[in-house]
Amino acid sequence: MSSRCGFLGLASLLSVLAMSPALAQIQSADQVQQALNAVYTKYKDSKDGKNADYIPALARVDPKIYGIALVTTGGKIYTAGDVKSEVSIQSISKVFTMAKVMEEQGPDAIAKRIGVDATGMRFNSIVAVEFAEKELGGPEINPLVNPGAITATSMVKGSTRDEVWNSILDFHSAFAGRPLSVNKEVFDSEAATNQRNQAIGSLMYAYGFIKDNPAQAVDIYTEQCAISVNAKDLATMAATLANAGKNPVTGKQVMKSSNVPEVLAVMATAGLYDDSGKWLFHTGLPAKSGVGGGLIAVSPGKFGIAVVSPPLDEAGNSVRAQRAITDVSNTLHGNPYAPTVANEQ
Repeated sequence: MSSRCGFLGLASLLSVLAMSPALAQIQSADQVQQALNAVYTKYKDSKDGKNADYIPALARVDPKIYGIALVTTGGKIYTAGDVKSEVSIQSISKVFTMAKVMEEQGPDAIAKRIGVDATGMRFNSIVAVEFAEKELGGPEINPLVNPGAITATSMVKGSTRDEVWNSILDFHSAFAGRPLSVNKEVFDSEAATNQRNQAIGSLMYAYGFIKDNPAQAVDIYTEQCAISVNAKDLATMAATLANAGKNPVTGKQVMKSSNVPEVLAVMATAGLYDDSGKWLFHTGLPAKSGVGGGLIAVSPGKFGIAVVSPPLDEAGNSVRAQRAITDVSNTLHGNPYAPTVANEQ
């Protein structure tokens, strides 16, 4: 099966799952809370992984922060651990800026301008851009790696930088269900060390992916990565995707339900950097990580779940978050690919 057929098949599957009333029912409130409590206790003393240190401000974040939140499509909120401490959203923001472009211009704007196949290379690879342009003829990048994400940011509509930025921030805030803000220390730290992203922006402009003002695109992209969020914010954002684009806590329809399957499909195939395939294999959940320590995952029609824990593995994904979400999803039968048999023999 070609990659395009695979993408369409996944999108169709996720669309059906997201709209299925039968899958909207999960275990009782006590069972959900017990599942969160169990994984919090199980992993709270883990010392595995380490903070990202290529951005100085991230290296200074308390590695002991560990919070879990789950929000159902019915708007019920469950938490365990530290769900108040905020970290920078980092690459998780790529999901919602991609969704913003889809809202403004339709999903094909992403597929035709950037591409939706996983690159098979590091998230900040310049080689991936060169290969896509020279060998594949483009667009064969991805909106969840830096070249595609910077391009997606450049595609958000607005006549001034402030208009573009406010549109992006307001969209993220609508998903979270509260006004979000930027961690200026993280923004300044990233802006002082983002020479590689500046180079990527210029390369994307040279190849015509970015149509105008690549420096502004990189600057706004850097700022969106510095948005401050906690575990509850992230779980609500994930639950909005699980609930066909309607925030289950505020009741606001944040994005068109028809655009949600494409967002989930890209998350499923490219959400966890180099380990996206492994994650999907073990959980079946569309997800996205960020080097700030956050990880969101979506069980379509059921719940959104998020964990904040800064120590990362070699691929750049939170160690405790991966373990905790996997366990909770297994307990609550969150995997959308898992068969449901009423009377298994």
